[in-house]
Amino acid sequence: MIYLMSNEQAKPANQRDIESGVRTDFRNAMSYGSYLDLERILSAQHPVSVPEHHDEMLFIIQHQTSELWLKLMLHEMLEARRLIEADDLSKALKCLARVKHIQKTLTEQWSVLATLTPREYAQFRGFLGSSSGFQSFQYRAVEFILGNKHEGMLKVHEADPQAHATLTQLLHEPTLYDAFLAALSRQGYKIPAEILERDVTKPWEYQESLLPVFKEIYESEDTAWNLYQACEDLVDVEDNFQAWRFRHMRVVQRTIGFKTGTGGSSGVSFLKRALDLTFFPELFAVRTEIGAS
Repeated sequence: MIYLMSNEQAKPANQRDIESGVRTDFRNAMSYGSYLDLERILSAQHPVSVPEHHDEMLFIIQHQTSELWLKLMLHEMLEARRLIEADDLSKALKCLARVKHIQKTLTEQWSVLATLTPREYAQFRGFLGSSSGFQSFQYRAVEFILGNKHEGMLKVHEADPQAHATLTQLLHEPTLYDAFLAALSRQGYKIPAEILERDVTKPWEYQESLLPVFKEIYESEDTAWNLYQACEDLVDVEDNFQAWRFRHMRVVQRTIGFKTGTGGSSGVSFLKRALDLTFFPELFAVRTEIGAS
């Protein structure tokens, strides 16, 4: 006996129809994969352990995705600086809002790497040679634009002309904070001339003379909202950066203990010292002054 079923009855369970308007032929059209250059991206993971260790793929992808987020973070910070220099603070704050979300994503990523146990990492760590996250020029570029400049770091990147050129340029350019202080000066705030004319190749150092400026911004009801918001956004960026540094240090400690870093650093103790570095110290110091007579 033959049973006839309707098209609706004949459909496999748990399957969605492809709509008639959905394109399926990409022989002569741009596809998702070609636009994103996925063939190159997804073939860029090259484990070096012999025999290849299963968990090395996690280690590689963790760091590759971090570099992609760092690239976007730097892209947004450079644009934020440009907009601040053009006195378009509202658009600059949009860039900083995106930066803050990127930072949170980067910090959360450490939870994935934290699934790598000490024994698993030890089985392929020796194959990494002298490679280390310390050598990330994009991380250094982000530090430079935020104010933690260190000319000696350029030596690490001499073997990579493009990275060296990028860092050299950022070393000699104003930081995001320099741009903001200059913008405040243009709006009539009394930023000392020696700060506006400082040697931007040097790391930022705490300037007590800025406290009255920020105290006025925080306490005055006449302060333009975007100036107040900019101060708080910069505080958020530093807080997020410190959270990333701390999470990094703790993941390293739980994975390798107090071993020396692959790049030659002292490891955890070296990472702990980074927690003492600051970008915008006056924006934190002024909190003690707010509301005080």
